Amino acid sequence: MKIIPQIYQNDKKIFSTVSTFFKKYRIASVLKAANAYKTKGVPVSSIFFYLFSLIFDNRSMYMDILTGKNEKDFAKDTVYRFMKSININWIQFTTLLAGRIIDDSIEHLTDKDRINVLIIDDTTFERSRSKKVELLSKIYDHAKKQYKYGFRLLTLGWSDGNTFLPVNSCLLSTKNSKNRINEAAEVDKRTVGYSRRKLAQTKATKVMLELLESVKKAAIPASHVLFDTWFCSPSSLIAVKNIGYDVIAMAKKTSKVHYLYNGEMQPLTKIFRENRKRRGRSRYLLSVEVTIVKDEQSIPARIVYVRNRNKRNEYLALITTDMKLTEEEVIRIYGKRWEIEVFFKVCKSYLKLSKECRSLSYDAMTAHAAIVFTRYMLLSVENRKYADDRTLGQMFYLLIDEMADITWIQAIHMLMEVFITTIKDKLSLTSKQLDQLLEAFIMALPENLVEHLPISA
Repeated sequence: MKIIPQIYQNDKKIFSTVSTFFKKYRIASVLKAANAYKTKGVPVSSIFFYLFSLIFDNRSMYMDILTGKNEKDFAKDTVYRFMKSININWIQFTTLLAGRIIDDSIEHLTDKDRINVLIIDDTTFERSRSKKVELLSKIYDHAKKQYKYGFRLLTLGWSDGNTFLPVNSCLLSTKNSKNRINEAAEVDKRTVGYSRRKLAQTKATKVMLELLESVKKAAIPASHVLFDTWFCSPSSLIAVKNIGYDVIAMAKKTSKVHYLYNGEMQPLTKIFRENRKRRGRSRYLLSVEVTIVKDEQSIPARIVYVRNRNKRNEYLALITTDMKLTEEEVIRIYGKRWEIEVFFKVCKSYLKLSKECRSLSYDAMTAHAAIVFTRYMLLSVENRKYADDRTLGQMFYLLIDEMADITWIQAIHMLMEVFITTIKDKLSLTSKQLDQLLEAFIMALPENLVEHLPISA
C-alpha cells in the first residue's frame, strides 16, 4: 500500500515540472506564432500538452482512452485533426522555442567569448512495417548496412558545449521518384503542408541551407556550423559561409573533391602526401591553408590533419573556413558535434521517436517529431539545472565559475574513437560508446524524470 502515494507523488512532480516548462517558455504563444490556432472548442496548447505528457505516463493515447484514464475534454478525432494539420509550421515552432530557451535560460550563464555552434546530422526514421505511409521511401542505413523503408530525419541542433537543444528538422523522403514507395497527398499549394512536402523531396544539402536560414532569421546565437563528411563539399561550404556562418567539418578523403593549393587544384590526399608532417607527439599531424573554389566563388580555408596514434598510416582531415582559429581550437570545437549522436540515441531509446506515431500522414509524423524535440528540450533544461548551480538562484551567479566548455583532450579522444568505426566516408560512433554517452546523460537527469523514461528501443 505504500507504493500508491509514492507513485502519486512522482506523477505530481512530473506534472509540476512539465507545467512549469510550458508556462516559463510560453509554449502556447509559440504555437500561435507557428500558426497553430483552434478552429473551435479546445485550445491547441491543451492538445499539445496532452501529447507531450504521454511519454511520462508510459502509455499510448490508444491505451489511455481504452483504460478510461483520459479525462480531457476532447476525443481522439480532435487529436488526429491537430496532428494532421497542414497549416502548422513545425519548423518555425521548434526554432522559436529553442531560441526562447537559449535567451531565457542558457545564454546569460555562459561567457560572451564562448563559441556556440550549430550541428547538422541525420538519422533513420523507420516505417518498415507499413507501405502506405505518405512519401515513404527506400533509404540506406549506414549503421546496419542495409536498405529500409522510412525517412531520413535531417536535424539541426544548437550547443554551447554543455547543453544541446534540437532547433529544427525535416523528414526527408527522396528526390528520386524511383525510390519513393508512395507520393505526396494533394494539398493546397498555399499551405505550409505543401511547402513541407516539397522540402521533403529536395536534396539534403539544400534542405540544410533552408534550416540554417530559419535559424539565422530567428537570431539564435551561433557562429559556427559543424557537420561530418556527408554534407562536406565545396558548394556546401561556400553556401554556409554566404549565409553568415563559419564551418568546421570532416573533409572527405576522396580524389573527387579538390582544393586550390600552391596554384593547383588538388585533393586533400595529395596535399597530405606532398607535405612534411609534424614529428613526435604533436597535437596534429599537418595544417595547410587552401582555397575553396566553386562556380567562380572562392573562400580561404584551413585543413587540419589529425593523426591516429594507433595506426600511423591513417588520419582524419578537418576543414574550417574560420582562419582565426588555431589548430587546437578547430579540433576542440569539432568535438561538440558528438552531442547530436547522444540526442538521436535518447530520442530513439527513451522518447519513442520511431515507435509512438503510426499515422500514415506526413503532417502527423512531422508533428510527432516536433513533440519529441520539445520533450528533449525539457530534459536538456532540467539537466542544465541540476548540473549548473547558478540556475538555483541569482545569489550564486557571481560566485560560481561558468560550466567548463568541452576540453581539447575530450575532443581528441572522441576523434580517436572515430578511427575504429570509420567505414568509407561515413563516420558513426560505436554502439558501446553511444550507450555510455546515453547512460551518462540519463543519469544526470532528476530521479523523477528517469523513473518515467523506460527504454523503448
